[in-house]
Amino acid sequence: MDLFNTRSVTFDDPIEMLYACHGKVRNFCNQVQMLPGYIAANGRNDAVLQAVRQISQYFNTAAPLHHQDEEEDLFPLLLRHFPYTRSSIEALQHQHESLHANWAAVAREFAELSADPAYRLQADVLQRFCAGYDAHLALEEPLFETGRNLPAQALAEAGKNMAARRRV
Repeated sequence: MDLFNTRSVTFDDPIEMLYACHGKVRNFCNQVQMLPGYIAANGRNDAVLQAVRQISQYFNTAAPLHHQDEEEDLFPLLLRHFPYTRSSIEALQHQHESLHANWAAVAREFAELSADPAYRLQADVLQRFCAGYDAHLALEEPLFETGRNLPAQALAEAGKNMAARRRV
């Protein structure tokens, strides 16, 4: 660990920003998977409710923006400069739809849990959600590496679009 590495990822490097989002997805999916065990041991306490709120905030707001960044900025650039990426991109776009559907199911689970301290989260719903993201990231990250070879001006424009989407 480099204690002096305080570099922040910005939209000036859109590929790194996309990777940073994937890091958050992995962290939140780990939390999602740990929730049933934690609740069994500790009950539905304030820590659980806070985790549910944070996970929900990310997947209700940041994740859809991330998918929009890819679909509106990164994927068109990749297709223009690297047409061989088409089949992967089509698969990823289809996965975006299933990821959103899987999140809706998890959000319903979280709403039940928030309303009823005795509610037991459905492990299969949580597992399907996390497995969907595992498969998605494995297919998508090689495209991020390909994206590093895009023209600098095109990447800069994509980064500006991503920032504007968030009004940064």
